[in-house]
Amino acid sequence: MIEARGLTKYYGKLAAIKDVSFDVAQGEVLGFLGPDAAGKTTTMRILAGYMPASAGQARVAGYDIARNPLDVRRNVGYLPESVPLYKDMTVRAHLHYIATLRGLRRPAGAIERAMELVQITHMASRPVGKLPKAHRQRVGLAQALLHNPPVLILDEPTAGLDPAQIVEVRDLIRNLGKEHTVILSTHILSEVEHVCERVLILNEGQIMAEDSREQLRSRLKGSERIHVQVAGAAPHQVVEELLHIADVREVQPKAGGAYAVICTLGADLRAEVAERVVGQGWQLLELRPEGLSLEEIFLKLTHDERGEAIN
Repeated sequence: MIEARGLTKYYGKLAAIKDVSFDVAQGEVLGFLGPDAAGKTTTMRILAGYMPASAGQARVAGYDIARNPLDVRRNVGYLPESVPLYKDMTVRAHLHYIATLRGLRRPAGAIERAMELVQITHMASRPVGKLPKAHRQRVGLAQALLHNPPVLILDEPTAGLDPAQIVEVRDLIRNLGKEHTVILSTHILSEVEHVCERVLILNEGQIMAEDSREQLRSRLKGSERIHVQVAGAAPHQVVEELLHIADVREVQPKAGGAYAVICTLGADLRAEVAERVVGQGWQLLELRPEGLSLEEIFLKLTHDERGEAIN
């Protein structure tokens, strides 16, 4: 549904993005993850037809963004970080105005459908400016959905919302992903964990990694980790005993009688760990493999001193 090849954008001599290439399949939810000024917004603006690229090519819904910009815009619903809304208008009037600008032949039906999708039908007669921010975000989403586009590009859709509002908008986006191809940008790690099927990590205008969360964890880890929780033993006893196991590199005590057992990559030592704990007469409360968190992946990539991309 989206194909980007070598996208580059210069502001003067500054390259906001450099040689960005990726694909998004139909019906997929892709998360753009990265710190501020990573190039997320620039990439999304180019794909939405908001600005041209300095170099590179991209196709959205089969249309070239440079040769067929109007066709691209007809197939994209774009929600920028700062949602452009006419706050003195009611929700319905605002959406009707946008539908008119888009040239929709049956605006009333499109408006009702969009309001129902984002669950703001009951607020149709209220002024946009009087709505809580989370509901203004929903109006922005309705605006992006009016023409029923196959592709949604959402730039920081939960920015500035409180935790309860974030959950509301997150659930809404997850539901929209069932019928639309979605690109979602964020610097909030939990956003990607809960909403996105695949992650593209940007830093300083370049792609540092692109894969599912599970594949990223597998590719980046340099060792196996086991989480074990033990009762009835002093920490130094557990550490000393587990270090006797071949291929155990390190044992890190944690709170509540828990330990992180760092093992040689590829080694599954759960049986040996359990045998050692039980053999000492201690209680084995928990034993499970422990993977890298998305936060650890993000920090490892964006703070890699070598600056090498993982693709």
